[in-house]
Amino acid sequence: MDALWRPSAHVVEAANITAYRRWLDDRGVRLGPDYNEMWRWSVGDLEEFWASIWNYYDIDASTSYDAVLSDPVMPGTVWFPGATLNYAQHVLRYDGGDSPALVAVDETGSHEVSWAQLRAEVAAVAARLRSWDVVPGDRVVGYLPNVPAAVVAFLACASIGAVWSSCGPDFGTRSVIDRFGQIEPVVLIATDGYRYGGKVFDRLAEVAEIRGALPSVRHAVLVSTVDSGALDNFTPWADVTADSAADGDFAQLPSDHPLWVLYSSGTTGLPKPIVHGHGGVLVEHLKSLGLHFDLRPGDRFFWYTSTSWIMWNILVAGLLHGATIVLYDGSPAYPSQDAQWALAAAHGVTFMGTGAAYVAGCARAGLRPGDLFDLSGVRGIGVTGSPLPADAFRWVYDAVAADVWLTSVSGGTDVATGFIKGAPILPVHVGELQCRGLGVAMAAWDDDGTPVIDQVGELVITEPMPSMPLYFWGDPDGQRYRESYFEMFPGVWRHGDFVTITSRGTVIVHGRSDSTINRQGVRMGSADIYDAVERLPEVIESLVIGAELPDGGYYLPLYVVLAADAVLDDGLRSRINDAIRTEVSPRHVPDEIIEAPGVPRTLTGKRIEIPIKRLLQGHPVEGAVNLGALDRPELIDFYVAEAARRATGRQLPVTPA
Repeated sequence: MDALWRPSAHVVEAANITAYRRWLDDRGVRLGPDYNEMWRWSVGDLEEFWASIWNYYDIDASTSYDAVLSDPVMPGTVWFPGATLNYAQHVLRYDGGDSPALVAVDETGSHEVSWAQLRAEVAAVAARLRSWDVVPGDRVVGYLPNVPAAVVAFLACASIGAVWSSCGPDFGTRSVIDRFGQIEPVVLIATDGYRYGGKVFDRLAEVAEIRGALPSVRHAVLVSTVDSGALDNFTPWADVTADSAADGDFAQLPSDHPLWVLYSSGTTGLPKPIVHGHGGVLVEHLKSLGLHFDLRPGDRFFWYTSTSWIMWNILVAGLLHGATIVLYDGSPAYPSQDAQWALAAAHGVTFMGTGAAYVAGCARAGLRPGDLFDLSGVRGIGVTGSPLPADAFRWVYDAVAADVWLTSVSGGTDVATGFIKGAPILPVHVGELQCRGLGVAMAAWDDDGTPVIDQVGELVITEPMPSMPLYFWGDPDGQRYRESYFEMFPGVWRHGDFVTITSRGTVIVHGRSDSTINRQGVRMGSADIYDAVERLPEVIESLVIGAELPDGGYYLPLYVVLAADAVLDDGLRSRINDAIRTEVSPRHVPDEIIEAPGVPRTLTGKRIEIPIKRLLQGHPVEGAVNLGALDRPELIDFYVAEAARRATGRQLPVTPA
């Protein structure tokens, strides 16, 4: 297959990963220019590889490690035992002076925060936390939008060894309490509101309710984002950041000291509180953003995200490389669908990250950002959240820029990074992710645990990674952790994605393997069906479910959300079926095509296939889906009605399993 893009000799020569390869060569590790050779070395000798990352990025540890890793058996590997360091110290060791560290943009304007100001505010907040007797291991939580206060608060916590956790203010109170209540925070830092789609949302009542439900909170801080008012017994953020404090006082912590708590989506129960450590995240983010995103000092790094999503943590990690990070608080498509492209042009973004759904939506809308905005400074475009449809790949090179590096990546909150990455020295092929990440021993396995190439298989990780969870909070014997990743293949991480690793080393992501469409023994990822169906102009988005039934049958409905002038008549049904039959598989033509008012998604934009599957299999709604974790919980009523219809058997064609 012809490549959509190939790097020029200049791009390859200037790439960080090329400089790293030369550095290795000078130290006796002689690798050719073939990326796959470097990848094989990185997973074949984990100790040498991760030691090289430690040394290449000059990790500033007050005591060095005794070993790179204690034991390669998963779970339970300990990384860099004996080392003491601090994640925030590495962020703030970059001496940017009065140049901007943060560019904060919302729907009303923008402002900058210099490196010097960032360092001063982090020190001030850290001093206030210490004055409140916050000690290493205490939890501090933020109910905050993607604004500078969130970055400052996180770095202040990390600097003193407190453990950070955050949710965006678009989360409902139940969802926030479900998350924060599990970790018993001692400090709450919350916003008074946020802006979205041209509207202001006052959250003072929600903040008061959240604090009332968290009896462990001893101190609370209110960040004035939209000037909606004050709350009793909350310290204003302006007072906290006004404190003067000595710069550079960083607690020296063991490598496996908790840095933050992240959460699974929580669509089917209480979210899993995932704990990562200072050292493991530090080396992974230095490697990932430096070698795979090619970030450099002075770059402007933007990713559309909220503080609820791992991409916020990765955005903040851009500071590790001396890049200016561009924060955006608002709707991804306000005042128009091309808003993110306009932002990139206006603020000189050099690496732009966004969601696959946004790019696909721009393509469906027929936008041509390259004709409207000066995007010549954008070297790279990153996409994640879900598989990027093939047509969206082509659209980027036709409508955005013919000479831009497009890197679709895939990983998870679970490991605070991606398994499947990009590299500016590699070509870009339609529908394919460029490479497996360095140090990521990823394979595709069949049901028997046999590695397969050029075939669909389970995404597994066969060797440990430094950023794998330390543990789940409140899971003292590790049972929940083991059940989540190591139950199917003991000692091997099974991520729950369905992938094909090609013979040239690229990867195709087909969707979640635990929501895989498996009819008559032929397995298919849902993303392949979405790609085919959503190319039709009449279909805005879709949801396909493969539900095994107690009687041995298999029910395969396809729900479609239609464009304003479209009608789901026999002609459109036929075109949808033909698209699936010819582009995917005749066996995966749906039993029914049903018009839906919308596709329910998590607050980070992922379709909730498994909860809808459980509804259709007869589970009660309270046991199938956590409404507080959804962007539009009202849509569930439609699918509950669908489940009731299925239960009665009316108008329900079912195929054999």
